[in-house]
Amino acid sequence: MSALICIFTAALLLCTGCNSSSEASIQEKNAEKAAPTPASFLALGEFSVEYLDDGYVKVRDGAKREFLLVPRGKPPLEGFPKSRIVETPVRSVAAYGYFDISILKVLGVIDDVLVGVTAPQDEWVIPEVVQGMESGKIAYLGSYNSIDFEVLKKSSPEMVMTWDHSVIPILEDLGIPCLITSTPVAMCLNAKMKFVNFLAPFFGRETEASEYFGQVAGVLQEIAEKAAQTNEHPKVMWGDIYEKRVLVEPGNAWVGELVGLAMGDYVFDDVFGASCIEISMERFLTGGEDAEILFTYRTPMTGATSKEALAKTNPSMSAIQPLHAGKVFAPLPHYAQSGHKLDEILLEIAAIVHPDLYPDYERKYFTELPEKDA
Repeated sequence: MSALICIFTAALLLCTGCNSSSEASIQEKNAEKAAPTPASFLALGEFSVEYLDDGYVKVRDGAKREFLLVPRGKPPLEGFPKSRIVETPVRSVAAYGYFDISILKVLGVIDDVLVGVTAPQDEWVIPEVVQGMESGKIAYLGSYNSIDFEVLKKSSPEMVMTWDHSVIPILEDLGIPCLITSTPVAMCLNAKMKFVNFLAPFFGRETEASEYFGQVAGVLQEIAEKAAQTNEHPKVMWGDIYEKRVLVEPGNAWVGELVGLAMGDYVFDDVFGASCIEISMERFLTGGEDAEILFTYRTPMTGATSKEALAKTNPSMSAIQPLHAGKVFAPLPHYAQSGHKLDEILLEIAAIVHPDLYPDYERKYFTELPEKDA
């Protein structure tokens, strides 16, 4: 496990080191309104950003499609269909995902550009979204699987950010570029923290992205240093049993990597694939035999009010150790909309894995379930 910390810390330094000249060039571009020279390339998991000459940028989205970002007032370069050309900085955007919208907040553009979302007003806790919906500036487009494209068109977004590949042809017919912000494989920790660098060039906010990345990287360094002080490796699982499916976070997901960095033992480390990947009941129960900590997907609003209540959602849940001899943590309702606080979330998970290393920590994003409801 110590080797894992050394490797991961080295990887962080390597990522920062390899991109240091790129980030410096980006900051100079923001400050001096000049294009970075020479052109720089950033690989961000499945995503990529390539800075070309004269302010043009080429990006690859989660569907492996290339887009050309064109500074306003300049002609597009050849070789890109109209649906893959985006004028920058983007002035209006509709977005499906909570994390994408949280990153708009990180970049400082959420008030200026967000015009459409796929969750109703009463489900939002991000102040800028609540206020925008109250004023009518931000429209509710319908749920993600039943978008009202007339409302979307009326909102006039210059770009839509989504995980739903099926809407690409519809949006192309409407003349609206569609950016896929999810990938078939779960985001690793490095991709999660650097996703901000993928969205930054759409809005000319590379400086803000660099600051955010540095802040998150600093917290990871702190977690690694604290973790080196312990010889305890608590077994951790992240997932849940539903009526017809068993879903977990795979070992390649950011949460699995974080547990390892924090000197925990992630019981689904051998599982690879998408976030919320389906596994067999047997595999889930085997992982839970000696697990000490369970992170459930369910919130207190969706049934996770106590260990007893969670067990009632599916009788098989009661067989795993965290429900009778360990600890269970549920995300609070605002957790899903707190991507702009990724550094705090990472620290909180580390504090849950090793509470002895963080004796004065007060949780903000997860709640520990009591044995029974009051």
